[in-house]
Amino acid sequence: MIYSYTRQIPTLSNLIEQQQDVLSFAISRNLKIDKEVVEYATKNLTIDERSEFESFLQSMQMGDSVIISSLSILSDRASELIKVINCMLSRGIDVWIANPNILLNRDTNMVDIFPLLNELNEVEKRKNSNIGRPKGSRSNSKFDKYKGEIITLLNDNLSVSAIARELDVSRSSLKDYIESRGLKELLSRDWIEKSHNNSGGLDNVLLICPFEEDRKNRLKVS
Repeated sequence: MIYSYTRQIPTLSNLIEQQQDVLSFAISRNLKIDKEVVEYATKNLTIDERSEFESFLQSMQMGDSVIISSLSILSDRASELIKVINCMLSRGIDVWIANPNILLNRDTNMVDIFPLLNELNEVEKRKNSNIGRPKGSRSNSKFDKYKGEIITLLNDNLSVSAIARELDVSRSSLKDYIESRGLKELLSRDWIEKSHNNSGGLDNVLLICPFEEDRKNRLKVS
């Protein structure tokens, strides 16, 4: 089983950019993605708080593969990454990284991973020093507190204008927020599994569905 894994939080590039990176990489490597997995949250949780992600890791079998756009998608904390990578590799799971175009597997020497972790540490230091955010990242927004309600209203097929009137906010600002967070893209998927620990809409959840090509084929048959 080959999984595409993306994560939507404010400090990472948005879902569409991640998905484009993963799909381009899969095509270049002639890899057929079986399932798309999206982790969605309003903040950057620690690995201990990401119980659904841990459950997903435990559900994978030896011989499975995961494609990610960059190593920071798994976690932007170097100490957590070591745990996640060790978990995957020790269980015979391959990790394909689109940027910088490498494969991590059981044969990978941990020495080869250190430069990637060092780069992540530098990004974390810059972030903590307020020097800047990684390219493509998103800052917190005043709309974050409305995210659950926005998702619910979008799912009810309300227009952006109607939602803006409902929340008494600027339509243009709301439209920018919805696009930057990939909310319509998220809701357009034909998800077959949804796991979550709260009732705040699609907040802090893990979503799994067949990859786009399989979804289209199913729709044609039906």
